Amino acid sequence: MTTNLKKFALVATVAHQLRDGNDELMFADGPDGTPDKSKPMIAHMFGPGTKKFANAKAAQANRNMDRYKKKGKSDLSAEDQTKDTAEFLAACTDRFENIEVDGLTDKALFMAVYSDLELCFIPAQLDKLLSDTANFTATSLAA
Repeated sequence: MTTNLKKFALVATVAHQLRDGNDELMFADGPDGTPDKSKPMIAHMFGPGTKKFANAKAAQANRNMDRYKKKGKSDLSAEDQTKDTAEFLAACTDRFENIEVDGLTDKALFMAVYSDLELCFIPAQLDKLLSDTANFTATSLAA
């Protein structure tokens, strides 16, 4: 008996509830200013099995090559690294839920979140999420 290999294919996106710097789940504020447990702060991310992710990786590699051509080295400054990570993550982000920064939307919102050093724990957790294909399997979603 044979098995169709596609049954092991990765899912396109996952919803990841963000955690704060203390590793606590994050929720949007309710009307009284306290966290509303019915409004989790979620990032919907395109995974390694998608064209969006592949294009984001290719764009990241191209940025690195351009930097190398200009500077003659591939070392990234801290500022370049933050911007490069923000660009990559923004390209892999489908959408946010219950997240607001200065009225921004879409890529401008993603870039604001991912490039803010005071929110460095957010790109760190999403980078980790994207680096493990196990997070994008049907069994990981069922668990």
